[in-house]
Formats: sequence, structure tokens, C-alpha cells
Amino acid sequence: MSNTDVAILIPCYNEGLTIGKVVKDCKNATSDIDQQVTVFVYDNNSTDNTVEESLNAGAIVGHVYQQGKGNVVRQMFQDINAKCYVLIDGDDTYSTKSIPNMIRSVLYRRTDMVVGDRLSSSYFSENKRLFHNFGNSLVRFCINSIFHSNIKDVMTGYRAFSYRFVKTFAVLSKGFEIETEMSIVAIENNMLIENQVIDYQDRPEGSTSKLNTYSDGIKVLKKIISLFRNYRPLQFFSLLSIIGIVISIALFIPNVWLPFMKTGLVEKIPTLISCGFLLLISVISYFSGLILDAILKKEEREFEFRLQVVSNSYDKLFKK
Repeated sequence: MSNTDVAILIPCYNEGLTIGKVVKDCKNATSDIDQQVTVFVYDNNSTDNTVEESLNAGAIVGHVYQQGKGNVVRQMFQDINAKCYVLIDGDDTYSTKSIPNMIRSVLYRRTDMVVGDRLSSSYFSENKRLFHNFGNSLVRFCINSIFHSNIKDVMTGYRAFSYRFVKTFAVLSKGFEIETEMSIVAIENNMLIENQVIDYQDRPEGSTSKLNTYSDGIKVLKKIISLFRNYRPLQFFSLLSIIGIVISIALFIPNVWLPFMKTGLVEKIPTLISCGFLLLISVISYFSGLILDAILKKEEREFEFRLQVVSNSYDKLFKK
């Protein structure tokens, strides 16, 4: 377990071309900060010179052998105690000049998560992958619409966190959907979130993205649906219930009710049975939402107690 005032966390997989520069830039950007700053690089089975470049640049290097960014972030959060955590990618696409402002926001304004907002600056002009641009906009729209939030860049890998967020955040994602999970968990747990516009530049020539536009995009959308179900169960199952009732009525009226009114006979028995089952499933769905919502409210109360435990732990570590 490592203790420091500010931990700069860089998860890496085959970033030997850029990681040395990123580590040095992080150190230079925080040289004037009146806090102990430590740069951690966690390697995720790289086959290039990522580890060597990280060590040469002065980073502390750890290893995570379960493949996936979510697995790396989970291990980082477990291993390191800090007043403030800064998470940044090792591909040299983010300007490290924003790090001091992010740190100040966490330490002095008690922000729980600072979101590095690429989409309000140079992202759309720098990023040459059109589906990435569309995907980022789509995910942002979905999250802000469903969860009534105002996060400017859901998929950014550049963020800063408080100790209490990191130590209460149960990482469930294995891959790149980790950013979506972080955003939704912060929203639903009433954490203080701040958007900070950052400069973005595309990867240098020779550096390749590990993000698969289609497969990882599908994982992110599945994660949104899963978290919507988990954190808004009454809305989720009520929506399914309404859809089921509408379909049931749409099938029942023209196929069963209207012919019955004309002839006094039920001509399509299978349709009647199907409508009945669909209506029953819809009612069960609604009451499932009610039950899960009550369980969620209990979990929210327990979360507040966990926050108190984490706050006490913070005091013991950093307020001696």
C-alpha cells in the first residue's frame, strides 16, 4: 500500500512511444504544487518498452495481469492512498497543464470528481475517427438524459478524484466502460462533480488506440442500460411495464375486442392468451421495480454510513 498526497495514475498497455514524455510532463506540471506528488504507471501486460520508459522517466511501476483498463483502475484504487488522485492516459493526448487546477479543485473545493472535458475544446477537430466522435456525443446525451446530469464528457480518461470517491467506488467494469461507470456512480451517489475544459491532441504518429470503436461501444451502451436498471429500477421496470401494456392493448383491441363486439365470438384465442400473459408480465415488472427501488433506498442509506467510515480513515491517514 502506497501513501502520498497526490497520486497521478497512468494505466498503460503498449504505450512505450509516449509514456516517458507523459510521466515527465506530469512531473513538470506539478513541480510547483505544495504537496507530495507521486506518478504511478501500472502496466497491463505490455509487450513493448512501456515499463523501461516509465522507470527511466521516474515513475513507480506496478503490474496488473488481468487484461482491461477497468481491472487496472481497480488495482490502482486498492493499492494507493492519497488526498487526491489524477487519472490520465499514457498516450500523450491530454495536456498535463490542467493537472494543477484539477488538484486544487479536489483539495480546496472538496470536489469528488473533476471531469476533463475534451468535447468542449479541440476533440472533434483533432480526433480523426468519426464514429468515436459520434459515440462520445451519443453516450453523453444518453447519460445526461437518463440520469438528469450535466457531465460534458462521459468517456474522457482524464479525471481527478477525492479519497472518499476512490475508496467507496466498487469497480465492476473490466474494460473501457470504466469511465461510464465512474460517471454514473458519482451522479447517483450525489458526489460533487466539476467539468473542466482541457486541451486534447490526437495520438502521435506510430501510436495506436486500444479502443475498438464497435465492440467497446456496444459494451459501453450495455453498461449504461445495466446501470440504469441498477440505479433507477422503478423507472426502468415501469418503462418495460408500459411497453408491455401498450403492446398488449395494441394486439387485443383489433384482434380480439373488435371482432368480439361484432360476432360475439373470440376468433383468435392464442392472441387473447398472449395478451393476457403480456399484461401479467407487465404488472410483475412494475412491482419488481417497486421492490428493487425500496432495496436501493436502503443501500443509499448504508452508503452514507460508508462515507463516514471513509472520512474517518482519511483523517487517520492525512491529518495526523
